Amino acid sequence: MVDSANVVTGSNFRARKYRKPLRPVKREISCLSPFLPASALPPQDVSAPGSGPKPPVDSNFNGYNYSMLKPTEKIWHNGRFIAWDDAKIHVLSHVTSYGSSVFEGVRCYATSSGPAIFRVREHIRRLLDSAKIYRIDVKYESAELADAMAELVRLNHLGSCYFRPIVLRGYGDVGVLPNNPTEVYIACWEWGKYLGEEALTKGVDVCVSSWTRIAPNTLPALAKAGANYMNSQLIRMEAHTNGYAEGIALDQSGYVSEGSGENVFVVRDGKILTPPLGASVLPGITRDTVIELAGSLGIPVVETIIPREMLYIADEVFFSGTAVEITPIRSVDRIEIGKGSRGPLTEKLQKVFFDIVNGNVPDRFGWLTPVGKNIPVAV
Repeated sequence: MVDSANVVTGSNFRARKYRKPLRPVKREISCLSPFLPASALPPQDVSAPGSGPKPPVDSNFNGYNYSMLKPTEKIWHNGRFIAWDDAKIHVLSHVTSYGSSVFEGVRCYATSSGPAIFRVREHIRRLLDSAKIYRIDVKYESAELADAMAELVRLNHLGSCYFRPIVLRGYGDVGVLPNNPTEVYIACWEWGKYLGEEALTKGVDVCVSSWTRIAPNTLPALAKAGANYMNSQLIRMEAHTNGYAEGIALDQSGYVSEGSGENVFVVRDGKILTPPLGASVLPGITRDTVIELAGSLGIPVVETIIPREMLYIADEVFFSGTAVEITPIRSVDRIEIGKGSRGPLTEKLQKVFFDIVNGNVPDRFGWLTPVGKNIPVAV
């Protein structure tokens, strides 16, 4: 509810007279000052936590490499393997006009026993759930898709990689009401660290976005859909333009939601807080991983609404996601978080996570599936 007594309007606002000229105010640049030109940004010490990096001057800004995509030999399409360059769709496919696609991001890690796919069952389940929400029929069973992913690793001779399974509405009717065939693609390629190699240890500078996350009952946030990521693009572009590694969006009620492609965790007094699914967040696979790992370490986790200002006074804040894995946040809106570096709980979770995915310790959760073995998928 809006308190009408506190709303400044033309009827209750009194102009004040000043005897002396107002002093110029030093303006802080944040994501709430969207798309300011580089010349408008004050000089920043990029090595100082909380200062935020300078605006990007090249494609490798903040370690994020826009040339990360490395073509491989084969891509899986509708049950068969095709050449990378043959994976094409018509310009009038339904997806190009209306964003009618769902997709996944999945990592395959190099372990001492060979390549292993991380939580493939959960990723495929979410892919099919997303398709069901958007009424996209998928004729392939979970096991078929999982087998295709494993075979892709072998055919492309990869030790580790990133998968992009995509389900989309293809060429046919051009109207909004879909009457189009379903196309299913799975690609994989070698991919590094999403926010840069140093981000995992030093942390990243982020801002609270001026863009609100998609509201409930508009675009379904539980679905990982291409159309949903138009909102994510606005968040990410704004942060990038204003010199930040990433942006954090609030939900329609003004509470913390998520990043453009990451879930958010806040540490305060030894307890981990994360927004609930009702805060327009994607049910992240790595989010669930963090919650399970924290439970195994005896660290309490609470799913609760998080006020924006809690980000500023937190002991630690970190992102989770398939791309970012577990990445610490060292500042929000140029306010230093904790000591301005990776916090002890974040580091502890990182160590346990990477020990498991790299095969350094037994996989007690059953999260890794070696590509050389059949993949039991029950969804």
